[in-house]
This record gives sequence, structure tokens and C-alpha cells, in this order.
Amino acid sequence: MRTGGRGPFLKSKIKTLAGLKKALLPFKAKGKRIVFTNGCFDLLHYGHAMYLEAARRKGEALVVGLNSDASIRRLKGPGRPVLPERDRARMLAALESVDFVVLFSEDTPIRLIESLKPDVLVKGSDWKKSQIAGSGFVRSYGGRVLTIKLAQGRSTSAIIKKIAALNR
Repeated sequence: MRTGGRGPFLKSKIKTLAGLKKALLPFKAKGKRIVFTNGCFDLLHYGHAMYLEAARRKGEALVVGLNSDASIRRLKGPGRPVLPERDRARMLAALESVDFVVLFSEDTPIRLIESLKPDVLVKGSDWKKSQIAGSGFVRSYGGRVLTIKLAQGRSTSAIIKKIAALNR
């Protein structure tokens, strides 16, 4: 039951892998397309919102794999993420386009993708389809791998640089 964007509904969108698999069963039983994307989503911004809306239009349910804090530190270095995983998960869950959020601690979401078997795997157009984690696996069972054009000039790194420049 939706609660006007408050508490329980947002938390119900944030799942463990086991909880997510159970939540996706009704979608799969009805032949609904499950779309999967992943990322850090640190400092959620306009580009993220547009990307996630476009990803959601590729199917009937959008699952976002969210890098854990430890994963981001390994990938992006000390000082990142700016926002902790709990905050990032809640922000993503607040978006209408996002149906479910699941954290992962590995450097890539391949374990999630192999477990969930999404119908559609989506990443930004800055990725070559062949380099998207899980692309070969998704194609192996007839799933689609798509890229979505990114909003120009919108990135977390650019926002961080702009904020840092203001503080000099």
C-alpha cells in the first residue's frame, strides 16, 4: 500500500536479494519485463532522474542495483561516496520510476544479474554494450542489452568539482 511517499512504502522498495527475487515473482508470472540497471547514484541529480525514467520505459518493473559504500570507495577512491548507501537507497526509492532497489557490495553487479535474470539490462550510452557487466549472460537467454543517452553536462563528478571550486 502506498503511503503518499512516506516511510513504509519507500522501505518496501529497498530489498535484499532474497526479498527482491520474491517480490519479482508476480511480475515474472504475468510475463512482465524486468529491467535492471545499476550504479553509485551518489548525489542524485537531474541526469540520474532522466536516465531512470528512460530505463523504466523499457519494461514493467525497474530494479536498480546500488553500489554499497565499500564498493564505491574501491571504485572511486577515498572521499566517496558523498552520501551513505542508506540515504542513496532511500532517494532512489522515492523516485516513481524505480520499483526496487537492491544493494551490492561487489565491484560489478554480475552476481545480481545472474540471480535475477532480467529481461532487459540497461546502462548509459557512455558504456559499450560488450563492456556492460552481465551483457553476455543476459543475451545468452534472449534478454536485451540497451544503452540510454545521458543528459549532457550532468554528472556527479562535475557537481563535486563545481562545489569544490566554490570552496576555494
